[in-house]
Amino acid sequence: MADKLPDIPTTPLAARMRPRCLSDYVGQSHLLAEGRPLYKAVADDRLHSMILWGPPGSGKTSLAMTIAESTKARFVTLSAVTSGVKDIRQVMSEAGKARQQGEKTVLFVDEVHRFNKAQQDAFLPYIEDGTIIFIGATTENPAFELNRALLSRARVYVIKPLSEHDISQLLRKALSEDAWLRALQLELTPEALAALARAADGDARRALNLLEMAAMTVDAPGQTLDIDALGDILHLDVRAFDKGGDLFYDQISALHKSVRGSQPDASLYWLCRMLDGGADGHYIARRLVRMASEDIGNADPRALTVAVNAWQSYERLGSPEGDLALAQAVVYLASAPKSNAVYTAFKQAMQDVRQLPSYAVPVHLRNAPTKLAKTLGHGKEYQYPHDDPSGYIPGIQYFPDEMTPRTYYQPVNRGLEQKIAEKLAWIARRESEHKAGKS
Repeated sequence: MADKLPDIPTTPLAARMRPRCLSDYVGQSHLLAEGRPLYKAVADDRLHSMILWGPPGSGKTSLAMTIAESTKARFVTLSAVTSGVKDIRQVMSEAGKARQQGEKTVLFVDEVHRFNKAQQDAFLPYIEDGTIIFIGATTENPAFELNRALLSRARVYVIKPLSEHDISQLLRKALSEDAWLRALQLELTPEALAALARAADGDARRALNLLEMAAMTVDAPGQTLDIDALGDILHLDVRAFDKGGDLFYDQISALHKSVRGSQPDASLYWLCRMLDGGADGHYIARRLVRMASEDIGNADPRALTVAVNAWQSYERLGSPEGDLALAQAVVYLASAPKSNAVYTAFKQAMQDVRQLPSYAVPVHLRNAPTKLAKTLGHGKEYQYPHDDPSGYIPGIQYFPDEMTPRTYYQPVNRGLEQKIAEKLAWIARRESEHKAGKS
């Protein structure tokens, strides 16, 4: 008769493995290595208010709890999703009473960026007078999402995704220290452990959840799970991807810069990272169209056509069939000759338009749809370029009369813009000859 399996705990493994002191904490050595400022502040019991900024599962909540536990302070939590100003005031009242009795209060606010300005401002006086030590956790860039007043009173610490080495260490720690896993006598082959660490994608909570799911598949104590036994569990993995946060913008930035840098392989990698993580293909398609104009322009005008066609294909097919059209466009754009001449010219022209007065259109360029317009001379002196055998008539002012002509567009010596540059040079010679003839 097979040995009886131990009862499955009601508390998740991730909660059971929360560290109790800094020596139990895994990862973030850039902050918690001995001698680092945050380590010293905790070890010396000289806490300060702080913002922990990092991706989900990187250990922000665990770090806040460990800090409170290490300093023997009261640990109180608020959720920005469910709490309001009334809840904040109640916590502050209790913290004030605890302070009178010589007890410190660490207030941990998860998802602090979800609090509005008024709610964030409600913390300020209590931080200033020492009623609380404020620790806020956020997955969003604090510089964009938190009030400047709150940021000025708290130090920001960047919490990094855990490395595969960190995750492996955490999994081994759980196997050796968790009472349920020890009772199961569960073991993993090195390949299985590495696969779990890799599938966690830097997320400690995901790693422990995957390990717990794997443990629930055994039918007798003392089993060793290999990578084949983890197959179904690993297929449940969902890559880390925050569709509205910094990770999203970092990855689209990496894609754009890889295309601009003429690296089709790296561009494909970042495209696949985004698609695998659940990014909206329509958004990617829009960005590809932008890249075609901003970074390729007239060096290869076909790039814009390819990008638009890829967008239309994706709209018709959706994912996954339409993903290949996006990939085709990414490879073409990355491989195409590059020019930002149109982009630069557009920015310079727009700057002039915004800074200079709204000059009138020169009379010879104006429309003349009515008799009144014609009597006012609109379009009277206009010369039709097609009447000239060369298709160009020099000496005509196309800018406003009050404005010195500008040279915004300066084509590069790549792709089709080489031909465009030759044409513009020919036009410049015609203008120069015209001026010389008049003088």
